[in-house]
Amino acid sequence: MMGWAMLGLVALVAVILLVATRFPKRLWTVAATGVMLGAAGYAWQGSPTLAGHPVSIEKKGGEVDPGLAALREEIFGKYGTAVYTYATAAESMVRVGRPDLATVVWLGAVRKYPEDYSLWTGLGLALAEQDGNQISPAAKLAFDKALALHPTHPGPPFFYGLALVRAGKFAEARPYWAKAVELAPEKISYRDELRVRLFLLDRLLAAQAGQQQAPVQP
Repeated sequence: MMGWAMLGLVALVAVILLVATRFPKRLWTVAATGVMLGAAGYAWQGSPTLAGHPVSIEKKGGEVDPGLAALREEIFGKYGTAVYTYATAAESMVRVGRPDLATVVWLGAVRKYPEDYSLWTGLGLALAEQDGNQISPAAKLAFDKALALHPTHPGPPFFYGLALVRAGKFAEARPYWAKAVELAPEKISYRDELRVRLFLLDRLLAAQAGQQQAPVQP
């Protein structure tokens, strides 16, 4: 019963937050879905009466997220840009199961265009993916370079935040995603998607904080 009560409470709070923050109504479904899934998971984990069972996660290699690729194209540009050309080549390497060669593609890109912030961003993400979604010193160096080259573009902080989220460093990712939303022009096509991701990250952080503060049942 407590799990269902918690689920209802989180849903109510989510609706209030959506209204209070004037979140775009056309995106309410996306935000609500994420919040409800997160709330359900939290309620399940917080119920000591539920029997646990092992969950098997099958790791699939050689896949490229088309939604993320489309978002990258919106943020950095598509036809006629160096990042699109190199990203296409790198993704073809990932699809054949060679993420190491994808990294080689990005390394060649930054050697040829060392002042291109979008290419350094791609290199940082590729290095993190190759290292099992961990932020290695090399990946951090690439992201830092991208941020330094174009500190007012939302792309580098967004993808650095994405790499941190994949590494499970949610609190560290939050300021980068907030910065990306802040830097994105008000009427740019992808700004709402960045806001949705930040909104869901905030809900996850709030759920984690609530779980840590909850009293331990004897």
